[in-house]
Amino acid sequence: MKYKDSVYESVGSFPGEKIRRTGPLSLPKEKRPRERLIKSGPQAISDEELLSILLVSGVKGNNVSTLARKLLNTLENNKEIPGIDELCRLTGLGLSKACSITAMLEFGRRKWAPGNRIKNPEDIYKTISHYADRRQERFICLSLNGAHELIASRIVTIGLVNRTIIHPREVFADPIQDRASAIVIAHNHPSGNTTPSEEDNEITKRIKAAAAILGLNFLDHLIFTDKSYFSYRQESLLEEM
Repeated sequence: MKYKDSVYESVGSFPGEKIRRTGPLSLPKEKRPRERLIKSGPQAISDEELLSILLVSGVKGNNVSTLARKLLNTLENNKEIPGIDELCRLTGLGLSKACSITAMLEFGRRKWAPGNRIKNPEDIYKTISHYADRRQERFICLSLNGAHELIASRIVTIGLVNRTIIHPREVFADPIQDRASAIVIAHNHPSGNTTPSEEDNEITKRIKAAAAILGLNFLDHLIFTDKSYFSYRQESLLEEM
């Protein structure tokens, strides 16, 4: 099951000033999230900055950047779109903003999430590269249908600084419920090095074996950073496992 014409056979944070401790208004105008969005497009700014633009403002003791970071953590810790009540529990995120965020997430899910076809490692990378700037590893699983169209992309676990602990039952719980035909797994390396570790190889081998038992097509395992990625299938390593 190698690449054929770059198709699977059926088998950033801003590097300068940070906005985590201060609000966007403390930055030079040209480096504020909204101005950078206008100049460079949404793909050029981080998830946290995108949310800060949507939130517009924070509250006393919880500026918009802090609120955006808390909202991002809530979204990443939920496999589904969180309810309005849960969002309202975030200090500074009232009912109006919670409703706006929920509506935005649901519209995005309806409009763009279904049907994205995974044809090659670059497609995977585009789907999950916004996690590359995280300081801890995110282990991600993509559920795909028989045409290798994306059903869902979920964070399975959030690990320590340089490793994540994963078990096959955690990986396959949602794809089975999704009635997926294939899966892709991926995780970021905060170190910036995409070279697989022995632990990465062992996890890949276990997930591939479990997928075969369950009758699911294991397409690939991607290790990625904000600059590059490593694909087990592209490097022909899956055939050896």
